[in-house]
Amino acid sequence: MLDVRKTSSITDFHILATGTSSPHLRALANELRARLKELGVPGYRSTGTPESGWVVSDCVDVIVHLFSPEARAYYDLDDLWKDAPVIDV
Repeated sequence: MLDVRKTSSITDFHILATGTSSPHLRALANELRARLKELGVPGYRSTGTPESGWVVSDCVDVIVHLFSPEARAYYDLDDLWKDAPVIDV
């Protein structure tokens, strides 16, 4: 999880996660959706598909990126936000 509060006006945190396959990404996205619903998180929106290799969920204060290994390397958000403090979760 990256703390981008000092560098982004869009969100406070980015969570970057990698799934090993389309079914794994689907399972991660489904679990995220279920947990957010349990917690009553407002403003939840998602785009992308497990087959595309990138699913993005906008949870207002947190944006969750679920990547295939290839998509994570290609988009390289880790490097884009390299100056953001990392929070281990």
